[in-house]
Amino acid sequence: MPTPDHAVAPLRADRPRYLDPTAPVDTRVRDLLSRMTLREKAGQLNQRMYGWDAYRRTPDGGFELTDALYAETDRFEGLGALYGLQRADAWSGVDHTNGPGAEDGAALAALVQRHVVERSRLGIPALFVEEVPHGHMALDGTVLPVNLAAGATWNPGLYERAAAHAAAELRSRGGHVALVSALDIARDPRWGRTEECFGEDPYLAARFTEAVVRGMQGEPAEYFAADKAPVVLKHFAGQGATVGGRNSAESELGLRELHEIHLPAARAGVRAGAAAVMAAYNEVDGMPCSGNRALLTGLLRERWGFEGLVMADGLAVDRLARITGDKVSAGALALGAGVDLSLWDEGFTHLEEAVERGLVAEEVLDTAVARVLRLKFRLRLFDQKAGTGDGTGDGTTPFPAHGREVSTAVARSAVTLLHNDAGVLPLPASVTRVAVLGPQSATVAHQLGDYTAPQRPGTGVSLLDGLRRLAPPGLDIRHAPGCALTGDDLSGIPEAVAAAAASDLAVLALGGSSARTPGTEFDANGAARTVVSEMTCGEGVDLAGLRLGKAQNALLEAVVATGTPTVVVLVQGRPHVVPATAAAALLTAWYPGPWGGDALAEVLLGLAEPVGRLPVSVPRSAAQLPVYYNHKDTEYGGYADEDAEPLYSFGHGLSYTSFAYGPPRLSGHTVEVDITNTGRRHGRSVAQLYLRRLRTPVWPRTLELCGFRAVDLAPGETRTVTFPLGAGLPGRDTVVEFRVAESARAALTAVPTQSFTAPDETPL
Repeated sequence: MPTPDHAVAPLRADRPRYLDPTAPVDTRVRDLLSRMTLREKAGQLNQRMYGWDAYRRTPDGGFELTDALYAETDRFEGLGALYGLQRADAWSGVDHTNGPGAEDGAALAALVQRHVVERSRLGIPALFVEEVPHGHMALDGTVLPVNLAAGATWNPGLYERAAAHAAAELRSRGGHVALVSALDIARDPRWGRTEECFGEDPYLAARFTEAVVRGMQGEPAEYFAADKAPVVLKHFAGQGATVGGRNSAESELGLRELHEIHLPAARAGVRAGAAAVMAAYNEVDGMPCSGNRALLTGLLRERWGFEGLVMADGLAVDRLARITGDKVSAGALALGAGVDLSLWDEGFTHLEEAVERGLVAEEVLDTAVARVLRLKFRLRLFDQKAGTGDGTGDGTTPFPAHGREVSTAVARSAVTLLHNDAGVLPLPASVTRVAVLGPQSATVAHQLGDYTAPQRPGTGVSLLDGLRRLAPPGLDIRHAPGCALTGDDLSGIPEAVAAAAASDLAVLALGGSSARTPGTEFDANGAARTVVSEMTCGEGVDLAGLRLGKAQNALLEAVVATGTPTVVVLVQGRPHVVPATAAAALLTAWYPGPWGGDALAEVLLGLAEPVGRLPVSVPRSAAQLPVYYNHKDTEYGGYADEDAEPLYSFGHGLSYTSFAYGPPRLSGHTVEVDITNTGRRHGRSVAQLYLRRLRTPVWPRTLELCGFRAVDLAPGETRTVTFPLGAGLPGRDTVVEFRVAESARAALTAVPTQSFTAPDETPL
């Protein structure tokens, strides 16, 4: 993407200091803030408007601004931030008939920005804030696999590349700030937003959060590069711990659980230089995060030294009126707690009144405004050519082929082989007839996950498409869907059974969907209010149970009953309980994105190795929950009527070869282990380092992940894998040992290192 021209005329004696691009950022912020009225200051903290309401298509195919945008900018003589100018989905009602695509997104952003700057007395541009949960949520944006799939790669470096691509796309279309899910920890798979989590473990999530920040923002610097975007990490904090897996429900978190499980990812993101965080909906110790001063100021700013922006989640400030009694005082509470920028709330539109009534000091308002302005200066929004403050790109989506490449690479690395009885995979040469069955076999729409823009016809590759394209000559592929993802219509099962019975192998693709259709009803914050069509996952779609629908289970039983070896492929946004032990092999791809069909076909055919590992534990039933691996080390953990252990443990994943792990060695500040490929194929093992506390001041967890390394080995090859031990060890006088294994379950019986007393380091 071309570098924007930031050249400006020499500073005149009468030109304000804040317009001098050579002046330090903090100097420019102070100068601008000193010139602003109370009304203008309040306006900078508001993000009230939905971006898709700011424009409409004209008959000639261009765009015009709406009366709603004029009214919003008139209200505060400008605009602090605008959410979702390029968002496209069923909630916004934006699609390829009425929204901006890659060819005109930047022009629309420039049109809106010119209006904002012209309406502002001081020429202050707006921040354009966009959703980037797994790629820019805009028409023609690259769709990446969801976070749960990214976590399954156990490859933060790969995801850093994907994040960098997403940032470049965002900036090329005139966007500035990326809203990125990263901080939620998947502790209850019934939660519909499980797909937005990197996994159940704080260490794994922390490493991916760092990768997102590095990829999107680049190296820490005063100014953001033209292809980099400041990140808003969401959600802070503890949202993955809501009771019953219900969206936005209360959380019952003690401080130790909060700090050990739900804060490490945020801490890692702050250390990596994240520009902003989003305060979550849930409460912590009785106070919603958006009004929680102990969390947002005491911890985040004073203890952690965070100097960036805090944004509230959608309508979260107005929810505080349940505590304060009205929305004016709710806005004051949030501002005083540490929120700098609202999202769609009415409460922050009354901040001028709140200051005049003495509900919050103007100095507190000034501090928040300074943070918003500082981000705008770091993006060089005041320094654009001709002083327009456009801050937009050239209207081209960078490297479309690279977007497909990086999305497919993540999808390929996420495919996880859970079992493979008798080595039925990869497909042997003796197989000449394959039946490709199931509701996920020939669809792309249900591979994409929640928060995905509409795709152009022909975009993406289904599993059936991938197998047909990559299959060796002479392989006969038959197809029958069998049933839909939801409902109890069994009429298609006989056709699928006949295809399976006439084949050497059946590939049965099952799972769920987060696809929102135009008929979906939404809450005011965009969460699904009612489940329609085939939607079984996503924000607002929480489940009491984890079984697939009646028709899918019936199809599975009928196909397996034919006696044809059956490979079950799961495309899903959460771990489902699938009675697939009778199947010959079981894989999960999570939501692998548009080109997930290619990735799956490569693994099934043996063109690529299965290298994914579970980022979450897979339960046997919902009645077991919770089943995460790093629970407290108690004696009485079983049930009388069911096994308490998960069906597949965190970190589990098979290869097409086998590996042997030697005993781990503690050498100074490192743990070493020798790993040998004992099979006949090249393969990758993900060595996982687990910490076990033997003596500690508080009751310990059974195991804690504290390192992982991927190693590629040829048949018969042995390599030594080294794990450096640094800050993050337990505190003084804690006796620990380390175990290295291929999963949390294997680590429980793995040979430990010698125990030792940890030095006085920063606690986890």
